[in-house]
Amino acid sequence: MAVNLVNVENVSKVYGTRALLDGVSLGVSEGDRIGVVGRNGDGKTTLIRMLARLEEADTGRVTHSGGLRLGVLTQHDSLDPKATIRHEVIGVMADHEWAGSAKIRDVLTGLFGGLDLPGFENGLDTVIGPLSGGERRRIALAKLLIEEQDLLVLDEPTNHLDVEGIAWLAGHLQNRRSALVCVTHDRWFLDQVCTRMWDVQRGDVYEYEGGYSDYVFARAERERIAATEEVKRQNLVRKELAWLRRGAPARTSKPRFRIEAANALIADVPEPRDSSELMKFANARLGKTVFDLEDVTVTAGPKTLLQHLTWQLGPGDRVGLVGVNGAGKTSLLRALADAAVSQGEKQPPAGRIVVGKTVRLAYLSQDVTELPAQLRVLEAVQQIRDRVDLGKGREMSAGQLCEQFGFGKDKQWTPVGDLSGGERRRLQLLRLLMDEPNVLFLDEPTNDLDIETLTQLEDLLDGWPGSMVVISHDRFFLERTTDRTFALLGDRALRMLPRGIDEYLERRRRMIEAAVPAPAAPAAQAAPGLSAADARAAKKELQKVERQIDKIAEKEAKLHAQIAENATDFAKVAKLDAELRELGGEREELEMRWLELAENA
Repeated sequence: MAVNLVNVENVSKVYGTRALLDGVSLGVSEGDRIGVVGRNGDGKTTLIRMLARLEEADTGRVTHSGGLRLGVLTQHDSLDPKATIRHEVIGVMADHEWAGSAKIRDVLTGLFGGLDLPGFENGLDTVIGPLSGGERRRIALAKLLIEEQDLLVLDEPTNHLDVEGIAWLAGHLQNRRSALVCVTHDRWFLDQVCTRMWDVQRGDVYEYEGGYSDYVFARAERERIAATEEVKRQNLVRKELAWLRRGAPARTSKPRFRIEAANALIADVPEPRDSSELMKFANARLGKTVFDLEDVTVTAGPKTLLQHLTWQLGPGDRVGLVGVNGAGKTSLLRALADAAVSQGEKQPPAGRIVVGKTVRLAYLSQDVTELPAQLRVLEAVQQIRDRVDLGKGREMSAGQLCEQFGFGKDKQWTPVGDLSGGERRRLQLLRLLMDEPNVLFLDEPTNDLDIETLTQLEDLLDGWPGSMVVISHDRFFLERTTDRTFALLGDRALRMLPRGIDEYLERRRRMIEAAVPAPAAPAAQAAPGLSAADARAAKKELQKVERQIDKIAEKEAKLHAQIAENATDFAKVAKLDAELRELGGEREELEMRWLELAENA
């Protein structure tokens, strides 16, 4: 029988006139892996701080088992700014001692990319004081994970980690024997690591078995039984259920709550995104050209990040961009944005970017644009316009869109200066969308957003007809909102990944295992004896093959839908299945050709 580690008994906590937690009772036992979700401001952090006894409850009590070894990662570290990384993480251990520990080597490599801490000027002997908040947070996480605990309490552990770091952390926590309570907005991470969920809502905490996918199914069933009046919430949950069942290709665990009632909830829900319909509408808004890059070089100061880049972003393309830090993801978006804003006059150091005449770009950068503090939320949105056309006959007022982004009628009159960081991020997104762009660049759009707001944003983007490039470390968001994935691996080239994030992680793993850095030579020189002209021709054919693969994927999706519609007509199903197999053969040939071309690209 599992030993009980922490008991929370009838706990309440009030801030001002608002009860964040009201008579909550919970327990954490050995082997528990609990994910904590809920809207920003509903009490997730307060709950885990009381669980760790970092904060006192107003009423009730929290008890720990005798001798409990507790490790806590808060949103603000307690590192000594005068100390070195070695002092905080390794302590007094001699080099041969810590280097002989497989656990320490794994943590340093997983969080910092190597035992010599590449990226830190003096490696382990770097002084902590001048470091950024993200770097300090990784140091605090490394210090915590090197130690042994019975229970880990983590508040947003994936913040400031890239896709690789998040994947490593998920694997590391899966292999640890300690119990876990974790607040995070990263839904892929929750699915990988957690076996129970706590949903903090309006003073209550609802418990669910399973990871995030299980939680979505079970929550929808609970709300159906309760006949909740929150129609908007139900509709968003239904949409996400449809996505989990039909959309995301990389789900790793099958939800255990596939009960009849949950199936009935999504029986009439359409595909999350009608790609062919959106493509038609995007063509009408954008024409044939959005961004065409020919032999482009992208730099950041004296450093060359991309070279001989020939690429095309077409109407309706939804692209996810991943890559190692410093490889040039943000710099590429800035180069495209500069060309768009200057109407093609501002060009990169080499090559040319052609911008479509009808392009209307909205660029969400990582920096939150500050607005006058006294301005009200609704006024800040109405500064852009009063109503917005969302396409396909959908129109929303500024107030309606505010509500969809979590700004209720009362919140709409809150001064901007009183908003949290996450709320300001939401407001920035909202103002961009109100300007009716037909091209969106989103650089880390999920920063500071809670899961409910993320699902609302995803729902809005599902029906948004335009071209989109998303940079994000949130794997779930990338898979949910984009159709193709491209990667920058640090070799000055942009590569399409037919298998998405999984393929990116495999490529990076091979690079690390080989202990050989990505080649710095330009892509056009990758194949011996290949001229620059031939390399560019190969790149163009590569793009053509990519578009053909996309078209076949659309046809396959339509055939799957037709097979489902005609399930009882065996003759028709057989005919459709034959077409599907034929398309599969074409796709395999194209994928083989893509792999051949990729060797020279």
